[in-house]
Amino acid sequence: MLTEIELRRITGSALAYSKADQTEVMITENDSALTRFANNEIHQNVAERDTTVLIRVVFGKKIGVATLNRADEAGVRMAVERANDLAQFQVENPDFKTLPPPGLATRVSGFHEGTADFSPEDRAWAAGIVLRKAKDAGLVAAGHVSTDIAQIAVANSLGVFQHHAYTESQINVVMMSDSSSGYAARLDGNAARLDPESAADEAVAKAVAGRSPRPLDPGRCEVVLESYAVCDMLDFLGYLGFGAQAVQEGRSFMAGHLGQKVLGGNITIWDDGLDPVGIPIPFDYEGVPRQRVNLVDQGVASGVAYDSFCAGKEGRESTGHALPAGQTFGPIPMHLHLAPGEASREDLIRSVRRGVLVTRFWYTRPVHPLSITVTGMTRDGTFLIENGEIVGPVHNLRFTQSYLDALRCVDGIGREPMLNKESFAYDLAPALKIGAWDFTGSTEY
Repeated sequence: MLTEIELRRITGSALAYSKADQTEVMITENDSALTRFANNEIHQNVAERDTTVLIRVVFGKKIGVATLNRADEAGVRMAVERANDLAQFQVENPDFKTLPPPGLATRVSGFHEGTADFSPEDRAWAAGIVLRKAKDAGLVAAGHVSTDIAQIAVANSLGVFQHHAYTESQINVVMMSDSSSGYAARLDGNAARLDPESAADEAVAKAVAGRSPRPLDPGRCEVVLESYAVCDMLDFLGYLGFGAQAVQEGRSFMAGHLGQKVLGGNITIWDDGLDPVGIPIPFDYEGVPRQRVNLVDQGVASGVAYDSFCAGKEGRESTGHALPAGQTFGPIPMHLHLAPGEASREDLIRSVRRGVLVTRFWYTRPVHPLSITVTGMTRDGTFLIENGEIVGPVHNLRFTQSYLDALRCVDGIGREPMLNKESFAYDLAPALKIGAWDFTGSTEY
């Protein structure tokens, strides 16, 4: 991968070559590797190295963006020229103020040698533990073990230069019988800390307990959601509601309600890209230092995430939540935390008179963005709870549910948050017991 000296040279060359009023250069590099397994055997090993150069130029209030997958001198100049050409065909954006000025980003350690040194043999070792446990339990395993070594550098003509290298590793497991499945995942910046044994045991337990599920009539009932399902909820809140552009356009539930109660009083959510428990990245894709943003404080809407463009429209400062140039959705929080409570998983289950334990959601899609109403299905371990005890597995259920309404009737919060990445964000969330959940249909499996 490129050294910081090389990144400074490349970004400096691009800035010097550009004739725009303002210019921004972002370089990302990823060295990714993955071992995939299915039918109780490893069937695929893949590795990919990718370098991306993204150029944003500004002529007055006209903006052009271009990207290439090469970081040599000729490639960088080509990207600058393309961005220049594209800018000439754009209409002026009257709301654009300026690219961000330099800011001091907090230095955080996100690079782990345990991930950089994790070899194909190490990935096979982790997969082998899962496969042996699957065979011992009479199950069939599928999933993957992956590592990613990444770095990002951002520079602009106003003096910004930021650089950060980090690592990420993940194991994802699905165990299957002829009538059930169980799921588990682990995410860590350091692959040496991945625990394939605990992930395999968790998935095995769900698949074994889930054999021969029985049908359950849809309707409204209590639910206990494992951390995987709660992370899906956080992602939708972040994607649809916690960004400043969504608020400014009136398509966020936070619009017009800052300082007001929007969720249950026991719900506190924040975004913190510096927390070492997650995958820390100290600045955004504009090179602006990330700030911790308290989004919901004891149920009260308290803040949203800003990039420089949305902040400029309100005369504010960016909170360091910009997406790469060219994205049109606006700023999004990508390191979400839901405050844990004091209940154990067993406590949450014991508190249910009659309800459903859900391992995770699947194929979730928004129905009504303003109310964060989402439709989807349960998957990989769905169980009936009666009088505080799990009495048996049930067929997966379809739901159409406002995540906001659900977070207004949380009766219990787990004490053990889990780091997960369901889609774009790194989420740290505990299990939840929710008093009312709308299941709208059932399946045959």
